Amino acid sequence: QVQLVESGGGLVQAGGSLRLSCAASGRAFGTYAMGWFRQAPGKEREFVGRISWSGTNTYYADSVKGRFTISRDNAKNTVYLQMNSLKSEDTAVYYCAAGNYYALATRADYWGQGTQVTVSS
Repeated sequence: QVQLVESGGGLVQAGGSLRLSCAASGRAFGTYAMGWFRQAPGKEREFVGRISWSGTNTYYADSVKGRFTISRDNAKNTVYLQMNSLKSEDTAVYYCAAGNYYALATRADYWGQGTQVTVSS
């Protein structure tokens, strides 16, 4: 069992940066790949990116590639989403998730409750 709690969301101007954190409970954190998803109002949930259990491998959606970076600290049971050059279209509720590395493109075993990111233009 893994419980996930996101933090770090807020209001930021376009072009700015924000770092989200996802703290996990449970000793199995280091065995899970972690992913980030987002959902904007009126839209379906969108895959943002994922990181392998070791942190060696990452993969990003084209919409955020080159602007967002996922990292993790297994000693702290935490995964991060560094978001740079933010755009208004990045406004959404951001969720972290745990699961199988390849399956995380579409589904996860565990989900956080989400944190709101609002980018003002």
